Amino acid sequence: ARDTLRLEAGYLLYGNDIEAETTPLEAGLQRLVRFEGGPFVGREALRKQQVEGIKKQLVGIRMAGAGIPRHGYTIWSDEQQVGVVTSGTQSPMLGIGIALGYVFPSCADSAQLSIAIRSRRVPATVVARPFYQAGK
Repeated sequence: ARDTLRLEAGYLLYGNDIEAETTPLEAGLQRLVRFEGGPFVGREALRKQQVEGIKKQLVGIRMAGAGIPRHGYTIWSDEQQVGVVTSGTQSPMLGIGIALGYVFPSCADSAQLSIAIRSRRVPATVVARPFYQAGK
């Protein structure tokens, strides 16, 4: 239940959605980085990513068809694998499958993706987080 609630709220879980190799820029956590605040470990690497671009980007995904996305399922755009699901579940509040996953930055604004669930690809849409907002 806790995992479902944190996913509906769009909260990241260390070990699934973020890990030591993930940068704040890739995870969409730029607001937590203060470059003007002085030196810190990893500052140069983040500056380099700002200039050169990131190789993966975390997105929220809402299923457009029946299916529950799970950790490790592949994300597709047309016939190309473009990423992997890091967290996913059936949202009881929304009544549909939701997920977080990393995709190529070129696919982060893509309206249509699909998630490979068992032997089929289920349509999905990139959406803003949080997935669920009370009162809306």
